Amino acid sequence: MSKIRGKETGIEIKLRKALWAEGIRYRKNVSTIYGRPDIAIKKYKIVIFCDSEFWHGLDFEKLKISTIANKEYWINKIARNIERDTIVNTYLSENGWIVFRFWGRQIGKEVKMCVDTIVKAIEERRIKIR
Repeated sequence: MSKIRGKETGIEIKLRKALWAEGIRYRKNVSTIYGRPDIAIKKYKIVIFCDSEFWHGLDFEKLKISTIANKEYWINKIARNIERDTIVNTYLSENGWIVFRFWGRQIGKEVKMCVDTIVKAIEERRIKIR
């Protein structure tokens, strides 16, 4: 597990490069924002999390059934991750942040769609700021 990266992952880098190419400036891994989002656009109060499918529990019900070593440990760990993600989403939303969570495969296959979603949110916030 020591080889598992918490930041600077391939999916984060891909999304960041696409955002930068669109002229969107951001901060990465901002420790002053609750939940330490992978990408934060503070000016518009937008945070983005780039979640891997395994660690954040995509198809968690299927994962529970599949045969993995040390099953009880992993099920508990991933369940805690899902619970923490929900708490972070709720807290940030209640405090005026727009929260995006993109799965790794979404970023890998549909990065343009992810960027378009973020751009749309920025445009909506720009209108509200004026």
